[in-house]
Amino acid sequence: MKKRVIAGVVALALVGAGAWWMTRSTVPGDALVLYGNVDVRQVSLAFGGSERIHELRAEEGDRVQPGQVLAVLDTRTLALQVEQARAAVEAQEQALLRLRNGSRPEEIGQAQARAEAAAADTVLAQQELNRLRNIAQDTDGRAVSRQELEQAAARLRVALAQKQDASKALELTRLGPRDEDIAQAEALLRATRAELALLEHRLAQAELKAPAAAVIRSRLLEVGDMASPQKPVFALALADPKWIRAYITEPQLGHVRAGMPARVSTDSHPDQAIDGTVGYISSVAEFTPKSVQTEELRTSLVYEIRVRVQDTDDRLRLGMPATVTLALDAPRGRHP
Repeated sequence: MKKRVIAGVVALALVGAGAWWMTRSTVPGDALVLYGNVDVRQVSLAFGGSERIHELRAEEGDRVQPGQVLAVLDTRTLALQVEQARAAVEAQEQALLRLRNGSRPEEIGQAQARAEAAAADTVLAQQELNRLRNIAQDTDGRAVSRQELEQAAARLRVALAQKQDASKALELTRLGPRDEDIAQAEALLRATRAELALLEHRLAQAELKAPAAAVIRSRLLEVGDMASPQKPVFALALADPKWIRAYITEPQLGHVRAGMPARVSTDSHPDQAIDGTVGYISSVAEFTPKSVQTEELRTSLVYEIRVRVQDTDDRLRLGMPATVTLALDAPRGRHP
């Protein structure tokens, strides 16, 4: 008799469990309650260059605003390099200005004086050669040797060459610098300016700034540490956006759409719900996450949804359990 009673109780329990299993996947007529966890975006901040950290201006838990300086590198060496590059730019600017202005009147006058002196030397050399030739002719070559005549002729050739060289130099001085020389100077100026801009950019990167409103989660380096692009200095949790990551079954999928209003509550503030909006519904089914379900339900297929919220009072924390309530009769809204 006892065995029959026990068997009956077990049967009733199985019937009740089956009824619960059949009804648990159905959606209430006016609202759908989901359970998920708070998720936020995180940022790892690192310097763009390698140098020792000179100053840190934030602690773990501090709230920071966009553009706020959080850390500074030692910039003494870089500042000297910037000054050196600025001096190089100024020198190249003056060199280009000199080429563009061309020759000064004084330089043209100097070149002309050299050309006139070379012409006078040519006249003297010609006169000296003529004089020696006349003497040699009058004396039948006894007063002037052949070697003296050859030397005088050579001096004349040298004087003529110098005259031609001075004349060409005068012409070039009047024409001024070549266009190619000016273009080369302009290119060198652009190169020095680009080098200066690069150094100034590196100098600006010596300050590590917050990219958005956030909370300092971790301070990973200290003053005196050698920073590099591969070594984050701070880990930040962004204040916005925040969302609740939850999962729905296939029967529930037909009742949820992007843009639906939602109410989010937590155990720490059960009576202070936060307004939200369904911003994402996965188009691909996945197995239920093992970390939040029992072993029996791990093979169930579910769809991920994300409910975006505006947490103006900053009550939500990363990983915090949250309850999401969706009004099923709400009108279709826009995708945020």
